Amino acid sequence: MAEAERTIGTPGTPDGDGEQTAAAGAPPAGTGAAGAGERQATAWRPGRGRRIAVLFAVAVFAYALDLISKLLVVSRLEGHAPIRLVGDLLELHAIRNPGAAFGFGAAFTIIFTLIAAAVIVVIIRLARKLYSFPWAVALGLLLGGALGNLTDRIFRAPGVFEGEVVDFIAPKGFAVFNLADSAIVCGGILIVLLSFRGLDPDGTVHKD
Repeated sequence: MAEAERTIGTPGTPDGDGEQTAAAGAPPAGTGAAGAGERQATAWRPGRGRRIAVLFAVAVFAYALDLISKLLVVSRLEGHAPIRLVGDLLELHAIRNPGAAFGFGAAFTIIFTLIAAAVIVVIIRLARKLYSFPWAVALGLLLGGALGNLTDRIFRAPGVFEGEVVDFIAPKGFAVFNLADSAIVCGGILIVLLSFRGLDPDGTVHKD
């Protein structure tokens, strides 16, 4: 009898070849306490869908503000004297800008148009792994601003992909810009701050 038991091997004890035999009914690897903890952590992880909704809500809001402000500027301010808001420190002064944000690179209109389109594609692709609320806000600002200026590039004179952007916010001693530029800058600053804090778009935090 003892010899038969050694040949068959009892559960949880070394078998004839000296290898450990799994006990009958034992849970598969990864399904113990650690596996249950992993499943629970995954279940309680903030939903990606809500973060994507925040991203596009911020983008739509920024885009709508930029579009409405430009329509008002074109209809009521272009061809008129600048409007002073804070003495000589801040004016509303309508201009057409063929370059990038704040009037840089006027000779590269098509290049900046392609860059804006590429940024939009990258943001949309990045949204697939987005689990961070601050990152959703930052990317939404970037997306809304890029769409705002890209709309001008496509639909305004002198032609498709060569359109001039409407700028109107003119601080003293600084370049004239618009709300889309402001959204892009604010989104970029927020991304830099999040990166310094070690927060990734997927919600994980790392420390260098």
